[in-house]
Amino acid sequence: MRRWVLALAILLSVLPGHGPAAQPAQARNVVLITLDGLRWQEFFTGADRDYFKKQKDGKPGPAELRFWRTDVAERRKLLMPFVWSTIAAKGQILGDASKGSSVRLTNGLWFSYPGYNEMLSGAADARIDSNDKVPNPNVTVLEWLNGRPGFQRRVAAFGSWDVLPFIVNTGRSRIPVGTGFKPVPAPATEHERALNELADDLPPYWSYGTFDAPIVYAALDALRTKKPRVLYVMLGEGDEWAHEGRYDLYLDATFRADRFIRRVWDTLQSLPEYRGQTTLIVTTDHGRGDTTKDWSDHGRDVPAAVSTWLVALGPTVAPLGLRDGVVATTSQIAATVAAAVGEDFRRGSPKAAAPIPLSK
Repeated sequence: MRRWVLALAILLSVLPGHGPAAQPAQARNVVLITLDGLRWQEFFTGADRDYFKKQKDGKPGPAELRFWRTDVAERRKLLMPFVWSTIAAKGQILGDASKGSSVRLTNGLWFSYPGYNEMLSGAADARIDSNDKVPNPNVTVLEWLNGRPGFQRRVAAFGSWDVLPFIVNTGRSRIPVGTGFKPVPAPATEHERALNELADDLPPYWSYGTFDAPIVYAALDALRTKKPRVLYVMLGEGDEWAHEGRYDLYLDATFRADRFIRRVWDTLQSLPEYRGQTTLIVTTDHGRGDTTKDWSDHGRDVPAAVSTWLVALGPTVAPLGLRDGVVATTSQIAATVAAAVGEDFRRGSPKAAAPIPLSK
């Protein structure tokens, strides 16, 4: 009888969900990608016909012909094909108001630096009230993970906005940040120097940096050569076109961002260090106005900018697709990033919000 009891105990201990060894699903690596200021309206319903500008003859312009369809599901998939094919089928999508789901900011300011601080540090901070280049007084999840065993010098960040080094506080965190016209922060190879030259050769349309493409290329090169366990990629082009009222280019930037996300995911699956061991989280720092008059704006005077969205894919994410009735906040993302690799961010930052439950 004792042998049977012992055998049964051993069997139960190795079955999923049984025994003291059972742990929540976790990955070895995590990648966070943000699309600055992408409205949930376009994310969940695709292009809005009312926002297009007609040609002089009254006919639809190229952007409307390209992105408008009468069916919502077809329209959003046309704009973001990877999100609405692969992630919708194999991961999770949060924030669809029509499904009773929401992702909301808690900082009350609804613009970039406060949003990124909330996202990466796990809590809003009244001291972060501008987009000025002020070193972040808060420890971000990137910095905290960079100090954890197995993650030292295995954290990297890339973003076209030149405020990113201050958000991450590179002076204190020692996290390398590729940004602006220097997407590779410390080029050591001919290829890395060529990436920086490419960024410098592009038109300086915005004073702080270049378009998103060189940033993505630098991040992909880092995956292949430096093998970071934690990677953050900040895409910002769509927000800039929105501020200029260019709905056509805002949509085009969104379409290309989806392509960049797919490229990152495909690269992860092509490398043995990442394949099947990496969780991908994609979100935004703030929303925008919800009318044709204020869609290009955000901030404390634009209440609709409080609403955002989030998607996740990978071994720690149950394949539940478009979620119903899930309510989350941007402040939960920091702990969610850490939880994906089996770490508890709130041990180091007790003020941080709890992780979003996504696991299988």
